Amino acid sequence: MNEFLKVASDIAREAGAILRKEFDRPKTISYKGEVDIVTESDRRSEAVIVARLREHFPGHAIVAEEGGGAAAAGAKYCWHVDPLDGTTNFAHGYPCFAVSIGLAEDGEPVAGVVFNPVTEEFFSAARGEGAYLNERPIHVSSIEKLATSLVATGFPTHHRKRSANINYYWEFTLRSHGVRRDGSAALDLCSVACGRFDAFWEFRLNSWDTAAGVLLVREAGGIVTDIKGGPYSLGGPALLASNGLIHEEMRGVAEIAERANP
Repeated sequence: MNEFLKVASDIAREAGAILRKEFDRPKTISYKGEVDIVTESDRRSEAVIVARLREHFPGHAIVAEEGGGAAAAGAKYCWHVDPLDGTTNFAHGYPCFAVSIGLAEDGEPVAGVVFNPVTEEFFSAARGEGAYLNERPIHVSSIEKLATSLVATGFPTHHRKRSANINYYWEFTLRSHGVRRDGSAALDLCSVACGRFDAFWEFRLNSWDTAAGVLLVREAGGIVTDIKGGPYSLGGPALLASNGLIHEEMRGVAEIAERANP
């Protein structure tokens, strides 16, 4: 197994064990904004992940959601860590959350893992080596039309009134088999990678939300771009991931939604 992937896998399982143990306990919640929450479990999970990454890769940069990362000037490699993607779900006892750890080399994802400790689904990918769910190869769906597709999205926890995504949600709901909003971008991308969803779009995602999931989609045979079909960079303003077969149709609907909200 790829060295980076092996280390990330071990760390994700360790962090996931913390989350699983604390999932059934009363949560200590604080707020980073009006509705953007953080739990002690976020912080404990992140502390473990960052400490382990520093032990194994002291020369790498680390960008972590709760600020526990460490910059490394001029570092070729950077880890993007979400210690608990789906914090709101976790806090409400909804079992849709995950540990997401992705490694980028010169800005491009090269290794990534996403682990849901409740379902024990472990997604992993390394560049050029395919994508896996619990060590079994996965592939994007073969659905060819948006009308028969199940797609997913998410909504921001801050500046919600300024988000135009409700227009996109409306347009895609009218034209697809259905739109889901599960509250975990990392798991949504994994669902595209393994064919559960045929596409996923969202705005204002951070690099730690997408570093692992983007690689999983690509290694599973899918496509990831920005909402207009251009190159997607980690932390970019908009993301569109699909099985590739409905990508242009998705992009066309996105144009309709954009015109509805000039």
